[in-house]
Amino acid sequence: MIIKFKDIPITDRPRERLKKYGCENLSNEELLAIILKVGTKDLSVLDVSRSILANYGDVKNLNYATLNKLKSLKGVGEVKATVILASIELGRRIYQTSTSLKKYNINNPRDIVSYYKEVFKDKKQEEFHIIYLDVKNNIITTKKMFIGTLNKSLVHPREIFKDAYLNSAAKIVCVHNHPSGDVTPSKEDIYITRNISEIGRIHDIILVDHLIIGGNIYFSFCENHYLK
Repeated sequence: MIIKFKDIPITDRPRERLKKYGCENLSNEELLAIILKVGTKDLSVLDVSRSILANYGDVKNLNYATLNKLKSLKGVGEVKATVILASIELGRRIYQTSTSLKKYNINNPRDIVSYYKEVFKDKKQEEFHIIYLDVKNNIITTKKMFIGTLNKSLVHPREIFKDAYLNSAAKIVCVHNHPSGDVTPSKEDIYITRNISEIGRIHDIILVDHLIIGGNIYFSFCENHYLK
């Protein structure tokens, strides 16, 4: 027997249960139903939620969801798909903010790697980030400079050092990922690192390290004596 959403007692509906018991006590399908708000002519919002979760097998696999894939599922459509993707991205950003990099020891590259390997997890493209430090190696702020394959046309030292001046930074750390998992620096990686280091000396802003991360492994330009 199929129970229609309108036949569910109001007190047992997801929003009411959230107000009464708290969101931590709701099932994945109930939380997703609240995000989706409504179902379709043929499917209740809970039915749509169940269908989405069944299609992905596990709620954690929604991390791999794409607009086209979600749109192809029965009862979803473009509007619901964009709402789901926005909710996933917001959750990701909240998580990254709550696990602040500022609690890590900048003097130990493994601590930086432990943070950024989560930032880069499941990324299909390279991302280039800068960590700005004060004279005591305290983290002032971080910034994602660009997304895409590392090359001279994308990495502009002037942008890096402009933000360094705006934040009164004395030192910087570069961090980028290799989605392939191979952290061997390319010729372009080496060229750009040396270029940033040399320009940093002119501006009296030290390049402390450049870390390349691939999965759970990393390459440190400092540890491998590429920086003098």
